[in-house]
Amino acid sequence: MPVLSVLDLSPIVAGADAAQALHNSLGLAQHTEALGYHRYWVAEHHNMAGIASAATAVVIGHIAAGTSSIRVGSGGIMLPNHAPLMVAEQFGTLAALFPDRIDLGLGRAPGTDGVTAHALRRTLHSDPNQFPNDVLELKGYLGEVRENQKVMAVPGQGSNVPLYILGSSLFGAQLAAILGLPFAFASHFAPAAMMRAIALYREEFTPSEQLSHPYVMLGYNICAADTEAEAWHLRTSGLRALLNLRMGKPGPLPAPIDNFEATLSAEEQAILNQSDAAAAVGDAAQIRQQVSAFVAKTQADELIITAQIFDHEARCRSYSIAYEACSNLNPDTVALAQ
Repeated sequence: MPVLSVLDLSPIVAGADAAQALHNSLGLAQHTEALGYHRYWVAEHHNMAGIASAATAVVIGHIAAGTSSIRVGSGGIMLPNHAPLMVAEQFGTLAALFPDRIDLGLGRAPGTDGVTAHALRRTLHSDPNQFPNDVLELKGYLGEVRENQKVMAVPGQGSNVPLYILGSSLFGAQLAAILGLPFAFASHFAPAAMMRAIALYREEFTPSEQLSHPYVMLGYNICAADTEAEAWHLRTSGLRALLNLRMGKPGPLPAPIDNFEATLSAEEQAILNQSDAAAAVGDAAQIRQQVSAFVAKTQADELIITAQIFDHEARCRSYSIAYEACSNLNPDTVALAQ
């Protein structure tokens, strides 16, 4: 069975606000910790009316303070938006407050549109090759003090906060392999290159002090309910949000609707078809079957489960059903799914 974790976008639902979203995130973290999920990640997005986790390190502190054992981290910090030293100080502070519980996932996308990226003090002509250098610089600030080191992260230096490379392309896979770091692929919203990225990462992996063997983490959508019909109804919120984003109209997470498929254009249906490769929808038995097939196909070491569900109680229930269903997976079950 793969390790099970949570990716939370801290959704701001229609009619609510960021305060409620962050309150719900803490509630979900406490719920999933009690169930047995391994880690809880929040993501950096900017200028998104439906996402409350822009100040990612602050949200991580909020979640970690309200829980006791689950690992908490970023999925991820978009490093081009930040000075590596400041990220090291932020996560070094978190590690000092919550020892052995903090993860630092890193991505190279801005997590926003070009205008907002400029407002974040980025140039629109930044060198994409700078990301690997920034990762190495950040790694240096979190490691042991080096001889003649002029600048130190305090807190941060010597904390050895574990790093994870995030990506939705072969670039991230190759970088994670070269650096010997875990690789988290964003298959929950961009699954097209998933299998090629996994293969490249595993083939080119070089052991490091942090990691001796390749470790593949995959984003995965699960919308589970007591009945299949209810699960598909709940799923329409996330699908509507995805279409709004792809059409350049991001907003709060919309409420679920009936007869959703009847409203779709051919273009919209094509967009949604691309997202089906890393999603499971249904009751417990259906979730178990779909996850088994996905794990058999990918041999993922860890699934980072996300659920864009409008109602908070239904969202918590989905994670409960998912955990119970996936906890019953075993090597024989996965083999049968092949």
